[in-house]
Amino acid sequence: MNELEQKFPLGQVVATPGVLEDINRVEIQVALSRHVRGDWGELCKDDLQANEDALVEGARLLSKYRGSSGVVFWIITEWDRSVTTVLLPSEY
Repeated sequence: MNELEQKFPLGQVVATPGVLEDINRVEIQVALSRHVRGDWGELCKDDLQANEDALVEGARLLSKYRGSSGVVFWIITEWDRSVTTVLLPSEY
């Protein structure tokens, strides 16, 4: 991906055991690509706005996606952009 398309750095990318078991690697890569471009997935209006504010203010970023099996997973980038975690909501 072109760095100009990225809205922020991902830092170290990690994934939890649950997401690695339930979501295929290609879907995780696609979701990470969407996340870093500011396509936040299936968030409500308030959470979408919180992410847009976080891009300016330096707060945590959250995206919500659904795998082809229907399993929901999140991607969270920490406020300091040092770590991005891919996880199931139940693992939060």
